[in-house]
Amino acid sequence: MKGFTEAIVSIFPQSVTQICVVHQIRNASRYVVWKDKKQFAADLKPIYTAANKDLAWTALEKLEDTWGKKYPHAIRSWKANWQELSHFFDFPLEIRTMIYTTNIIENLNGKIRKYTKTKMSFPDDASVLKSVYLALREITRRWTLPVRNWNLVVNQFINIFGERCKI
Repeated sequence: MKGFTEAIVSIFPQSVTQICVVHQIRNASRYVVWKDKKQFAADLKPIYTAANKDLAWTALEKLEDTWGKKYPHAIRSWKANWQELSHFFDFPLEIRTMIYTTNIIENLNGKIRKYTKTKMSFPDDASVLKSVYLALREITRRWTLPVRNWNLVVNQFINIFGERCKI
């Protein structure tokens, strides 16, 4: 979404936005023919699994050397989005696994839509808020699985964000 990062930063100036790596992989793969997709995906993996941003950039340059002539648009999409794609390298591995994809957010949004789509219209904004609140209450009842290494993750958030992280 164009302007997404700018909109968030205008309201929350200290924020950092990370776009979904999974969506970026899918987006780049749209430009690749079927017979090359498996190898292209394998060559993409060293980028998003790299230990740090510099190694990831080196892997992206290697990908460009390998596939750049055949699929320049696929490589260009990674380079054009690199700033928003590479923020997760600034975090420890335990946090990276939580933020590299937006699937959790999309799942939540889909469940909220499921609860609200049966209603054709709402009489006012307050009724929409009540409906979403009740949907969230119902959805969160099913959240029973703990986050892996949560205590470690919380400590890392506190170390990174200090006073901004109130738990």
